[in-house]
Amino acid sequence: MKHEAVLIVDFGGQYDQLIARRVREHQVYCELRPYTITLDEIRAFDPIGIIFTGGPSSVYDDAAPHIDPGVFELGVPILGICYGCQLMAQALGGAVTPAQDDSAREYGKTYTYFDTNCRLFKGLPAESVTWMSHGDYMAKVPDSFTLAAHSDNCPNVAIADEARGFYGVQFHPEVNHTEFGRDMLKNFLYEVCRARGDWTMEDYKNSAVASLREKIGDGKVLLALSGGVDSSVAAALLAEAVGSQLTCVFVDHGLLRKDEGDQVEAAFAPWAINFIRVNAEERFLSKLAGVAEPERKRKIIGEEFIRVFEAEAKKLGKVDYLAQGTIYPDVVESGTGDAAVIKSHHNVGGLPDYVDFKEIVEPLRLLFKDEVRQLGRELGLPEYLVSRQPFPGPGLAIRVIGEVTKDKLDTLREADFIFRDEVAKAHLEGTMDQYFAVLTNMRSVGVMGDGRTYDYTLALRSVTTSDFMTADWTRIPYETLDAVSTRIVNSVPGVNRVVYDITSKPPSTIEWE
Repeated sequence: MKHEAVLIVDFGGQYDQLIARRVREHQVYCELRPYTITLDEIRAFDPIGIIFTGGPSSVYDDAAPHIDPGVFELGVPILGICYGCQLMAQALGGAVTPAQDDSAREYGKTYTYFDTNCRLFKGLPAESVTWMSHGDYMAKVPDSFTLAAHSDNCPNVAIADEARGFYGVQFHPEVNHTEFGRDMLKNFLYEVCRARGDWTMEDYKNSAVASLREKIGDGKVLLALSGGVDSSVAAALLAEAVGSQLTCVFVDHGLLRKDEGDQVEAAFAPWAINFIRVNAEERFLSKLAGVAEPERKRKIIGEEFIRVFEAEAKKLGKVDYLAQGTIYPDVVESGTGDAAVIKSHHNVGGLPDYVDFKEIVEPLRLLFKDEVRQLGRELGLPEYLVSRQPFPGPGLAIRVIGEVTKDKLDTLREADFIFRDEVAKAHLEGTMDQYFAVLTNMRSVGVMGDGRTYDYTLALRSVTTSDFMTADWTRIPYETLDAVSTRIVNSVPGVNRVVYDITSKPPSTIEWE
């Protein structure tokens, strides 16, 4: 069954992926595509609605991103957000100019007044707070549009052409700071686009299983199984689709957390799958020797992963497909179209040019993390596995800042275990979504006993998030942080200072490298 779909056109805004997540929360499938998408590609996508994202550019600049104006002739409803709103206005006969004074510029929380007769704001309060971020001004609104919202400083916070289903908002409805923003998006989807809401994980599971069976046929599949949520759900989905045709290879690259290799093997022992554990610590560490730059580390690890799989595949005989647990944030952060590369993921941007398999299968490629967890539950995976916090493919190699050595890894393993253990003792697991330790490459003077030390600084990181596209640092109680710090500096050799990272995403990423 083909799902109804919304097309999100990416103009480079910082919240673009969050828009996609919000749409899917309302059980409507969507995809994020670059603004270079052609009219033919849009027609082939067959969207029930289109959303233009925000972006850092000004629409009147010659180099600003634009879209084929024919999109406005397709008869498809369009919602423009921030830059997307101004782009629509400019393209349809309006005029956008730089704000002439500070009063026309709006940033941050802004009290806003709405016309609730407009379908976009139907059933919502006439006054609420929105999150603004614009320095340009719509000096002229297109003739076919009416004003649908205003603020004390700006008369055209939202515009609407109800007949064509075109709407533009100068604020960001996708962020939590905009009160009722999710309801506005829901109104666009259901009141304007007339969505049915057919995007559920049960439907996705059934369609994905059928699609995998058709694609793979009687071929053999090799899956990289780390024991993390993504690869585990991918394994369960493939197992349901092709059963004994699947071989799961667990590469123990020596970059795992304390005792994790044994735990992964034990967790999958009851499964009716062909499970192979490859102990490759020495191989990976030799390749990483002397390498400090994080992107090089990621690409080296990605290359070695593929080479290990190729070697195992040759032992197994003919293997047609390599399966990976790539998810949507991996794809987006690794760069698509003109988007910037935030970091290369070992199973996306870190792939070598040559791969000795017929094709790569990525059954979770279009899912966000929380959707992957929902799918895991639909597949009957145990909750302890489905709820497990994320762990990066390159493992502790990107949590050791700078050069990676076995000694540093052992130090980090012990410290990270203590952090997770104290969080568990304080029953705080439910208050955070990802938490871990990072061994920095900074050394500082300390005093232990009567002697001077010159050892490493260890950083603790914990975030709370619903989608891993944005995240807030966790307010861990001081008592717990004190217990973690005291235990680490007293029992982990080589660490004499512990710090806590209080930076959200954005501007930082969740991982340090």
